[in-house]
Amino acid sequence: MQQGIFITGSDTDVGKTFVGVCIAKQLSQKNINVIPRKPVESGCIRQNNELIPPDANALRTAANYPGPLSDVCPYRFEPAISPSRAAQLANTRLTTAQLVTICQQGSDKSFLLVEGAGGFYSPLTENGLNADLAAALKLPVLLVVEDKLGALSQALLHVEAIARRGLPVAGVVLNALSNDQNQQMDNVADLRKYLDCPVFSIPYQPEIDFELPDELITSLITAACTKTSSVSVIG
Repeated sequence: MQQGIFITGSDTDVGKTFVGVCIAKQLSQKNINVIPRKPVESGCIRQNNELIPPDANALRTAANYPGPLSDVCPYRFEPAISPSRAAQLANTRLTTAQLVTICQQGSDKSFLLVEGAGGFYSPLTENGLNADLAAALKLPVLLVVEDKLGALSQALLHVEAIARRGLPVAGVVLNALSNDQNQQMDNVADLRKYLDCPVFSIPYQPEIDFELPDELITSLITAACTKTSSVSVIG
């Protein structure tokens, strides 16, 4: 079976790409060949009559991927809306099966790192959600959630949704997007009471050379190789 992970979020703009870039860099430093894929991206930037997908481009650079950007992200749309809606407006047929083929091409004996678009249940193609792509790829899922009040509910709801698709949960990353959090709040500690998968956090405005804990990277490699899920919601 394919080794790798699928990165999803509890919402859009929660830091999936930042987490993916960190993972790609750190795996590459361990001499692991990373195949980055963000097969469809909306909100692309138009430059010289070409649409540039910033997220896919960041993943490609972080992974030191030698192939063209079109391998990483062949479907690009300018409107910052759901890919399924953007494809419809562009009169482009976009199916889950097409994205599965793109993700799997050339990924044998490599670590496949796939980033979805938007949240786990966000519409992705004309016939599927991000959840459907993850299920079709049969990859362990890493969930990124904004670290804020309400994160516990968001994380637990998404973990349950991922489990319902029969997918392993590789871990949960809580990403702080602001510095106005209640200092009495500790979502990591509280979430660990309910989940038995790895739970980690990213501080607000991390350093440029920020690295995810090696424990998380190791757990991702293990999850990718075993395809087993130790996650359960306690309660």
